[in-house]
Amino acid sequence: MSDTSPIIVWIRRDLRRSDHAALHEAGKSGRPVIPVFIRDHTVDQLGAAPKWRLGLGLGCFGEALVEKRSRLILRAGPAREVLEELIDETGAGAVWWQRAYDPASVERDTAVKSALKDREIDARSFAGHLLFEPWTVETKQGGFYKVYTPFWRAVCERDVPEPLSAPSKLAAPDSWPESDALEDWGLGDAMRRGAAVVEPYVQLGEQAAQARLGAFTSGKIAEYETGRNLVAEDGCSTLSENLALGEISPAQCWHAAMRAKDAGKEGAETWAKELVWREFAYHLLWHTPHLAESNWREEWAAFPWNEDERRKEVIAWKRGRTGIPFVDAALREMYVTGRMHNRARMIVASYLTKHLMCHWKIGMDWFGDCLIDWDPASNALGWQWSAGSGPDATPYFRVFNPITQREKFDPDKVYVDRWIAEGQDNPPKTALSYFDAIPENWAMTPDDPYPEPIVSAEDGRKAALDAYQNRDF
Repeated sequence: MSDTSPIIVWIRRDLRRSDHAALHEAGKSGRPVIPVFIRDHTVDQLGAAPKWRLGLGLGCFGEALVEKRSRLILRAGPAREVLEELIDETGAGAVWWQRAYDPASVERDTAVKSALKDREIDARSFAGHLLFEPWTVETKQGGFYKVYTPFWRAVCERDVPEPLSAPSKLAAPDSWPESDALEDWGLGDAMRRGAAVVEPYVQLGEQAAQARLGAFTSGKIAEYETGRNLVAEDGCSTLSENLALGEISPAQCWHAAMRAKDAGKEGAETWAKELVWREFAYHLLWHTPHLAESNWREEWAAFPWNEDERRKEVIAWKRGRTGIPFVDAALREMYVTGRMHNRARMIVASYLTKHLMCHWKIGMDWFGDCLIDWDPASNALGWQWSAGSGPDATPYFRVFNPITQREKFDPDKVYVDRWIAEGQDNPPKTALSYFDAIPENWAMTPDDPYPEPIVSAEDGRKAALDAYQNRDF
């Protein structure tokens, strides 16, 4: 192997130059660096909104590399085959990447590393997607954590390395391999007309993510403890979109939170705990991969959830027509912006899994189709937490009342009126945008009467408690 041979840096959900260990080390080597993104089965299986947002992110990241006299090579196909083809084309002696922790990526990466090492290629993986590698956090008994609070206590005092700087230069190869055209991939095709509605809400790329972080930690983080629950207020960081694609690293967020904490901003530790909740989700997904596909608590397989997505209750829920304003407003916010306020996510999930007695996977998959900040670990853990089937789950008897929750967290109905047009004489643009985004065959208009509840808060709670209390496990 030549010390001057190119290094292929396999880009995945880490669309940034700073705090990118693989790029940083490749840049330091002085060898030619070929950044590559591969459209494989993990990309093709993405839902409409996450795939569309990935396409935007790839375009932005590619432009950022061009500004630094590099470029992003795009190839489609099974990762192992694509990488071996690129090695043959370029004479690359190394393939480096940053780790992913979802089951599909782990299986793929393990096979790729083994195959490349068999060819005597320097196949190397780096940390960077998480603050702490999942296997490094253990209980005193040597197992993994199943409850969040002890997990937080175990990591909150750990050192997190300072974020790495962006490479000052990435040496180019003598000739670049051919690249697919991003527009030919059609990553946004499934969004159809909804893309034009959602796009103004996107904060795209590393530069925007850093600006978002700076604005939040210099201001709103101080009131985060209370502000994060007020659904009509702009009290959250909204960085989940950028974290999901690695346009910012968790270490960059963590150190910003610690600086804010040291400056006496009271909400900083609460926000740091949210970052660690993301860590907890990946910790669990790593140790128990079935979290994303089936009930984490296996006994819940016997619970009589509805699994038929064709039922009118499920259709009404997906379309924001349940007749429960808080629930409907949240689902419409997601369809218009690609995001949903975290407090609203809990209410929406509780209503589906408890009031409507529907399987959590229906909701998880719908979010997986509609969220631009979709994350495999956080989405799975959040839904199983709400349903009661997951680790450290909300207790079965905790059934969020969407009426009293609205009164508490949206007392003036600002959030509800922002997203629900029916019944308003002059609905705002945000509410009307929903009807521009949805499929035409839903046949909904702002002039439709607002529906009566498909299941009332009181009746749904009673039915849920009866079912939960009478389960035989």
